[in-house]
Amino acid sequence: MEQVNLWQESSLPLAVRMRPRTLDEFVGEEKILGKGTWLRHAIETDRLLSMILFGPPGSGKTSLGEIIRNRTSGRYIYFSAAVKGSVDLKKILEDAKERKRKAGERTVIFVDEIHRFNRSQQDVLLPYVENADIILIGSTTENPSFEINAALLSRCKVVRFDKLSRDNIVEILKRAVNDPERGYGKLRLGISESVLREIAELAQGDARSALNILSLAVEIANYGEVTVEDVHKATQRLVLRYDKNREEHYDLISALHKSIRGSEPNAALYYLARMLEGGEDPLYIARRLIRVATEDVGLADPNALVLAVSAYHSCHFLGMPECDLSLAETTIYLCAAPKSNATYKAYNEAKEETQKGGYDEVPLRFRNPVTKLMASQGYGKGYKYPHDYPGHFVDEVYLPPRLVGRQFYHPTENGFEKEIKRRLEALWGKRTDVEPKSHENTEP
Repeated sequence: MEQVNLWQESSLPLAVRMRPRTLDEFVGEEKILGKGTWLRHAIETDRLLSMILFGPPGSGKTSLGEIIRNRTSGRYIYFSAAVKGSVDLKKILEDAKERKRKAGERTVIFVDEIHRFNRSQQDVLLPYVENADIILIGSTTENPSFEINAALLSRCKVVRFDKLSRDNIVEILKRAVNDPERGYGKLRLGISESVLREIAELAQGDARSALNILSLAVEIANYGEVTVEDVHKATQRLVLRYDKNREEHYDLISALHKSIRGSEPNAALYYLARMLEGGEDPLYIARRLIRVATEDVGLADPNALVLAVSAYHSCHFLGMPECDLSLAETTIYLCAAPKSNATYKAYNEAKEETQKGGYDEVPLRFRNPVTKLMASQGYGKGYKYPHDYPGHFVDEVYLPPRLVGRQFYHPTENGFEKEIKRRLEALWGKRTDVEPKSHENTEP
């Protein structure tokens, strides 16, 4: 038990401890890292060039970056695009440029999850890569053809990683079980080949996932013999942890929405900060703010939608962390804006009507007589052109006969919607018997 306690003192997850330290320890990807490949030669001779590492999660992209860190004579900087923005990156790039100018020092920058940078943020990298001020190594799980700027992509070598095979995963797991320093070698675990293969099957080519399952299964087995049942329990717990995080994701966006609906800016800002600082995609939040602007503010303040859409564009152009204030400003505005859900209710009522089935035909007078045949069949006949009437309005029945008199939209007395209500009542509260001039078949 003393050995167990010593092992438990390690604060690093098993997946981190078992990262390969050398190219010889790297499992899989023989086609890109095997003997005689250009990439292996570039790493071994420290003649690196800018590249994009593209592949599924847990295939070894970050691990390769760590191997490069250990091999290169240049300065190596790890940068997470999920956490930091272009302001932080710009400082690093300028420092690297100055170091190269003054002392000829090379800087290798590993940008993890580079696809999280928007187009403008990626453009910041371009001149430094083009002028060889830095050696860029970007990692991404997304297709670079769609997620990386063409100009930047053309100056980088794309290295494609494949999903690890089951045999690869089993080999990695065996190392973890037997390694006395970084793994469980000192514990002499009881774990069969079939159990390791079950983990490999569940991991679906993701080495990080496989090691996480192994780590939790060992804990469940109390550092004794690990069974298939322990593995399944571990997998279930990991799924529950993930679901819990996803639940929190939905809980926070729900709390943000409800706080804005309740006109409480302090709570709304708190939930906004929780999401942004937790790594949430700002565009996701911006899209929800657009929804709030239409669902809960509506026509009580038409400018709310304009501001929310502007915030979305701000997030697209700036990215995090620069766009945080755009979202905060919009959040506060929406909290303070007069509220109306009349548009929301009106559309839902109209939608419900259409879902009852039996769509009503459009009255002939509102159909456009595109051909002579259609005109002869009565298309457009009797249509009253509003601009031929005083005030550019004519009292007309536009709904199909079955729905005549049905009202979906009920404007409130809040904000600008009070004015909308006044205008509509002024129009539909008057009658007219003035005949149109000559535009019976004219479309507006």
